[in-house]
Amino acid sequence: MIRFKNICKTFDNGFNALENINLEISRNEFVYFVGPSGAGKTTLLNMILKLEKPSQGDLYIDNCNLTRIKPHQIPYLRRNIGVIFQDFKLLPRRTVYENIAFALRATHVPRTRIRRQVQQVLDLVGLEEKSSHLPSELSGGEQQRICIARAIVNNPPILLADEPTGSLDPDTSWEIMQLLSKINARETTVLVATHNKGLVDDIRKRVIALHCGHIIRDEQMGKYTD
Repeated sequence: MIRFKNICKTFDNGFNALENINLEISRNEFVYFVGPSGAGKTTLLNMILKLEKPSQGDLYIDNCNLTRIKPHQIPYLRRNIGVIFQDFKLLPRRTVYENIAFALRATHVPRTRIRRQVQQVLDLVGLEEKSSHLPSELSGGEQQRICIARAIVNNPPILLADEPTGSLDPDTSWEIMQLLSKINARETTVLVATHNKGLVDDIRKRVIALHCGHIIRDEQMGKYTD
């Protein structure tokens, strides 16, 4: 489903973020990207979302070469990719329901369909009784659940999560990762960049380890470290 072919990325300051990345991710896989800060994890995710452009190489999603698509095609690409951020990026003056419905309204989805889809994801993340609350009235874990609901409300085939548990306590982090596993079981490809060793080791999935822009390990049912 996703293929990196000889991908390199050098930023304007000369920093080599990625070097000769060759990688294939199958449909419906759950993949952890692990490694120290600056290893290239976020850059990989940003390339899938078309926030970064490779300096060299090709990136394919479903045989579409992202390095060659036109600017007007990028919004369509992003509508098919859900994104979960570490810092939530919620609209503080909008309710839980409005935060989740926002992207659907922006793409002119009919109101009845919005209600149905928002209710479905609220049920999935366990916040069906808090749809009228503001983000400030919820815990950090509940706010992250809103982010997850917002990311999957349009049923995207790909879900990207960049440090989704970075600001959460261990128990809440476990709940969030279990929720991501549940979403993966619904036939969504899930890619998670994380420093959370305990969760990677406990919830075993494919692990791709990066160091200084290189893939140094790729293991099915892997651990955070060798």
